Amino acid sequence: MLLRRSRASQASSSPVVVVGVVTSTIDTTTTRRAYMGGAGEMKSRRDDARPDDAVAAREQALWDKARPRYDAIMERHVRLPPEEDDVDVAPDARRRKRLVYRSKQRGWLEVDLLLGTWASINVPSLNADELDEFEKFVNMETIDIYNVLTLRSDVPEEMSGSLAGDGKRSLVERIQDWCKESPLGKADKEKYDEVKTKNNLI
Repeated sequence: MLLRRSRASQASSSPVVVVGVVTSTIDTTTTRRAYMGGAGEMKSRRDDARPDDAVAAREQALWDKARPRYDAIMERHVRLPPEEDDVDVAPDARRRKRLVYRSKQRGWLEVDLLLGTWASINVPSLNADELDEFEKFVNMETIDIYNVLTLRSDVPEEMSGSLAGDGKRSLVERIQDWCKESPLGKADKEKYDEVKTKNNLI
């Protein structure tokens, strides 16, 4: 700090005028942090030149603590129940349940609602040939199923009734006909909630 006294103040009793200059050093170092999920492994995100990186060490400790629980949840999520758990369920009934489940869990809301609702209503009464045909349809890519259900594309030729030559509508064509009737309503929140609840889609 620099102090300066005016000559006038030196000769009189007027107040002292002080002009001050204060300087300081501010640490402008910016620490860039990343988090699990989109920035790679913790090891690659740590500064090897700074072994005392306390923040990264705490994050790694938290991840190490949470990892066993994460692995247990993930294993349970992706695992299929063992068949011995359904020893009292006939193979045909198990297959129907599996097809209904796969119809509801496609990952696209429109497909889950349309195909899942149709399957809940109709799969229990399908015969063996119809089950085979429906399973072929369910095995298609979700976007292709979506395009068929929403009339954006025709039913695949191998699933159309024209191959049979008897003039009957194939199973997939009947599903498409059902979708044409807007069975779930149009832009109706109450109907939407009702359908999801009724068909166990939530």
